[in-house]
Amino acid sequence: MEKRSDFGKVRLLTVKMGSSVVCDRESVSAGRLRAFARQLAELHRRGCRSVVVSSGAVAAGVRKLGLPSRPATLRLRQVCAAAGQVSLMTAWEKALGGFGLKCAQILLTAEDLADRRRFLNARNTLASLVEMGVVPIVNENDTVAVEELKLGENDTLGSLVASLAEADLFVNLTDLDGLHSADPRENPAAPLLTEVGKVDQSVLTMAGDSGGQWGTGGMFTKVRAAGRLAERGVASVVASGLVRDVLLRIVDGEELGTFFKPAAKRGGARKHWLAFAARPKGRLLVDAGAAAALVERGKSLLPGGVCGLEGLFDVGDAVTIVEAVGEAELGVGLVNYSAPEIGRIMGRPSSAIEGTLGYSHSEEIVHRDNLVVFKGVGRPHGAEKLRNKTSKL
Repeated sequence: MEKRSDFGKVRLLTVKMGSSVVCDRESVSAGRLRAFARQLAELHRRGCRSVVVSSGAVAAGVRKLGLPSRPATLRLRQVCAAAGQVSLMTAWEKALGGFGLKCAQILLTAEDLADRRRFLNARNTLASLVEMGVVPIVNENDTVAVEELKLGENDTLGSLVASLAEADLFVNLTDLDGLHSADPRENPAAPLLTEVGKVDQSVLTMAGDSGGQWGTGGMFTKVRAAGRLAERGVASVVASGLVRDVLLRIVDGEELGTFFKPAAKRGGARKHWLAFAARPKGRLLVDAGAAAALVERGKSLLPGGVCGLEGLFDVGDAVTIVEAVGEAELGVGLVNYSAPEIGRIMGRPSSAIEGTLGYSHSEEIVHRDNLVVFKGVGRPHGAEKLRNKTSKL
């Protein structure tokens, strides 16, 4: 999907709808969902299946329970999500059913996506539903997620689901018409960017960081999600969900919103999971030589390049790899040795592993096939936090 004219070839679309698109003053908008259902039905008729990431449960619950605004505490937000999710799914089922489509609810947490086995189970369920012609409606399971393990906003969830479902195109619908050179709410004359070739720091800075009354994300999180998918080789469009027939017009190639071009080579789903869904349980500090080998030459991480570590982790766990001087995050990988083992062999050549430990699983601490080096978009906010108490060894 290198250009908009390719969108007619899309066979699986993931569309994320923000609270400002799904809800109006009367909670979940039946009229808006009916309009989207009509478009999804038309796309299905053309042979394009859909996965929907739908916000709106908390906003619907706020109004359903008669609260004046979105609660500040996690406990009350969970209550609102529990009450509002019923209204949200009932509205989706009615809207899609009116056009002959069935839907299914999938609630995910960060932990579901961080655990490789649960991630694959979710992918298999999505694939089976899509194959049966059912529209999966995905949301974060706000009723059980604790603050430190929440994805935080559905832009991140949408990008992960697009990768999970192996979608051809990700459309992120909001109440703005796309990415502008400056915040159009403050500068109405700021021009719309119709196409972004690469999401770098300058583009992220341009996106700012402001959310609406009911949502938790802003344009920043939408652009970041598009950048992550671009690295995976998936095209994205950020556009207004308040425009008539927006999905059909985008798939037909019309220049709506901002198109984020994908990388020329489609990356592997496993590495996308590792970069953006896996939750690191520790950190490895590496010297300048190892950092250069990882970033510039695509090499594996050997014990000789490790000069420090933090956290309690076991074989196969994800860890963040950090340059010792300056602590710049270089990437994330799956370790071949536990924290105590690495503490004994770090700084030594690979040939010394067996003599030190009495055995050798691998010459590498992290093999390059299980390693993702960051290239500007970074990991989700807070994903670098460790789930265990850390201590430098």
